[in-house]
Amino acid sequence: MPSLRTLLVLPVAVVLLGLPPADSSASSAPPADAVLPLLVTRGRAPAAALLTREGTTTRYAGAGHGIARSDHFRAGSITKTFIATVVLQLAAEERLSLSDTVEQHLPGLVRGAGNDGRALTLRSLLSHTSGLYDFTAATHGTAPVTPDQAVRMALTHPPAARGRFSYSNTNYVLLGMVIEQVTGASYATEAERRIIAPLGLTGTSFPGSRSSLPSPLGRSYAADGTDVTDLDPRAAGAAGELVTTLADLDRFFAALLDGRLLPPHRLREMLDTRAAHGAYGLGLFPEKLPCGTTVWGHNGHISGSYVRSAATVDGRRVLTFRVNTDAIADPGLEPAVLAAEFCSRTP
Repeated sequence: MPSLRTLLVLPVAVVLLGLPPADSSASSAPPADAVLPLLVTRGRAPAAALLTREGTTTRYAGAGHGIARSDHFRAGSITKTFIATVVLQLAAEERLSLSDTVEQHLPGLVRGAGNDGRALTLRSLLSHTSGLYDFTAATHGTAPVTPDQAVRMALTHPPAARGRFSYSNTNYVLLGMVIEQVTGASYATEAERRIIAPLGLTGTSFPGSRSSLPSPLGRSYAADGTDVTDLDPRAAGAAGELVTTLADLDRFFAALLDGRLLPPHRLREMLDTRAAHGAYGLGLFPEKLPCGTTVWGHNGHISGSYVRSAATVDGRRVLTFRVNTDAIADPGLEPAVLAAEFCSRTP
């Protein structure tokens, strides 16, 4: 879900982080690469890595031990951007409308404890403004469940205020079910056909119930140091199942934002944050950096993995970084990495 914004201007940020300014001769590393080791020392991750893309040029940096450039890893909620893209493609094909109610596609499913699918639109699911309870609050994101089970868990709780942004994995589980109802194929099959294969994302997959990661891979760790590399992806489903690589995420976000996956008016809808009062678009969220640049992307948090992808609005410049643990201990480091990359130019 979206991270806290930083109020520090970039030169102040790098001083507070104990780094030289970007133009200092004390370090020849690009600014984001210089911040990266702090994800290990201050962020308490066993290892961290980033891959940037600008046009056809890429740059990789790593810190700590246990991550390699080509490793497969779990992308968590970045799955939502793939799911939202498929839904918007179906809208472009006029196979559904974002103003359709959930009831129209999944009749009788969303009822109980004050929840009513007749009052919820697909847009409200995409923008996390449905008010539906997040089923992972009950499962802690580790217990495998079917989509029906996930929805039933959510419907035992009253909704949050409808129309306000309230991040809930239940929204995207329902969208996965809508994709299947509309197309007759699973959300995984549709994402593979529409996104993964056309873009040549050879390291990206929806593993279903497969608990092991494809090779090559490093190990993944919970905050207490427990090895959690093997995980049943049904714990997240359409809200967070994706397995991918750094290069594939950079390629995906570049293609999405430069218009290769959606018609212009649908991409504009994806970037429209008005429904969520600026917090979230449709499967993407903005982050305004201290230098005034706004980047678009998503993060992914799943047991043993934290990932963040961000890109300029034209998709020309993309950064993905990851750590091989549940979270970054110092939350100020994430915005520092983004500011270092997008608020400076390397010589």
